[in-house]
Amino acid sequence: MADITISSVIDAPVEKVWARIRDFNGLPSWHPRMVESHIEDGKDATSIGCVRNFQLISGARLREKLLDFSDQNFLVSYSILETPQPLTNHKATLQLRRVTDGDRTYAEWTASFDAAPEEAGKLAEGMGANVFQGGFNALKSHFAGKS
Repeated sequence: MADITISSVIDAPVEKVWARIRDFNGLPSWHPRMVESHIEDGKDATSIGCVRNFQLISGARLREKLLDFSDQNFLVSYSILETPQPLTNHKATLQLRRVTDGDRTYAEWTASFDAAPEEAGKLAEGMGANVFQGGFNALKSHFAGKS
């Protein structure tokens, strides 16, 4: 089992950051590595169990299932159903928390998954740097007025 946790502080109120990321189907609107996404079977993007099917800038396609969603807790959890990466039993959670000092947002993205021992570290590092921190960097730039 591999675990990864990436956190960041975004210089914007939690409600504004959540409004930007809350759409489970909206990755391409805020994450630079995601280019296209749709929810399968016409389900609502906040419906537990819905599946998003999206394409990365590399051309790879992934399918992820929504496990938990909370506007009250600014939280989304999901699992990867299909990925070209050699991993299984993936579960991730992206949660925002209010930072009252400066009306900012603490963002934390965690994941756990199974992978071959020789692959786990590299996969966790890539997921943390490219997906999680890459997403946080895009949010920070957006709220700083740079995107």
